[in-house]
Amino acid sequence: MSKRFAILLIALFAFSGIVPALERPDVEFKIFQFPADRIPRIDGKTDDWDLVPDSYTVGTDQLSDTVKGHGTNIDPASLDVKVKVGWVKGMPHLYVLYEAFDNYWDFAQAGRHNDIFELVVDADLSGGWFIRSEHPNKQLDPMKAHFLFHGLHAQNYHIMTPHEGQDWAFVWGSQPWVKELPWANAAYDYDFKPGESGKLILEFWITPFDYAPPKSERAVVSKLTEDEIIAMSWSILDYDDVNKEDYEGFWNLSHKTTMYGNASDLVAFRLMPLEERFRQPLEATWSFQVLDMDRRLIAFQDMSHGDIKSWKWDFGDGATSAEQHPLHSYKEAGDYVVTLYIEGPAGKVRRTKVRDVAVR
Repeated sequence: MSKRFAILLIALFAFSGIVPALERPDVEFKIFQFPADRIPRIDGKTDDWDLVPDSYTVGTDQLSDTVKGHGTNIDPASLDVKVKVGWVKGMPHLYVLYEAFDNYWDFAQAGRHNDIFELVVDADLSGGWFIRSEHPNKQLDPMKAHFLFHGLHAQNYHIMTPHEGQDWAFVWGSQPWVKELPWANAAYDYDFKPGESGKLILEFWITPFDYAPPKSERAVVSKLTEDEIIAMSWSILDYDDVNKEDYEGFWNLSHKTTMYGNASDLVAFRLMPLEERFRQPLEATWSFQVLDMDRRLIAFQDMSHGDIKSWKWDFGDGATSAEQHPLHSYKEAGDYVVTLYIEGPAGKVRRTKVRDVAVR
């Protein structure tokens, strides 16, 4: 597939509302929208997540071991996990709470011989392979493929559960910077030692990228949009024997092993709207865009919430409008104080922007 054709396909999906094919098409998981004043603290505690309904929990029953042949038959006395994912409108972060009981936690050694929560994200639904071994040019040197291809359009985080004496995660790609502040952060809470059983709490956030090259200054952060679908999956690499090189299970949400490196094998997650219990009955808000600076022509867009019966715009120059989404042309250059008044059965409210609207 040519790059130009791939871009055309992505554009087609975006404008048509079609979601590219993902695994488990009969399943759609939910990402909880936190209110802006209830953003989770990354401290390894669960109290920030008490407001998230149980319907957002993705449990052990959704996982399948596609490598060792265990299928979906997971003994919760051996391994039991709960995952919740959240977001905040206007912020490019995904927040994750991972709670896990394991009858044997393996984290005594340095390196990958460690119980791992492996998270893969493709926020713009670009799809396809993103690991260097699957670069379409088979003549390309593996390390050139690493820097040109590995982890660029989707990201894979191998998160140590827990981590001691090493980074909290290794990024399977050419961009290890994505696991550091200001792009990510993590915290743990547990009281077991290597080889013991117990419960672990892992709380973290990451930043998904449409394009994540080796140098962060060239990166393109994914835009998270309310009610849209992103692609994501996770797996649990469960090591139960310190003397055994391989893991006991590869429990994954996709039910397809290659979810680790093929973004088309991820599953659908919807960025949910803010629940009504966190909203006022009537909320006024709006945005604007300069259509033509020479004509000082501005498009105003109402983005208010609630049962609205009327709108009134005060453009700050003596002109008004009762349209919901008006156009207005300013006669003189300047910066203006613009107010939107909305009214409905729940009352009347306004939203003013002071000197945001400026024309020359």
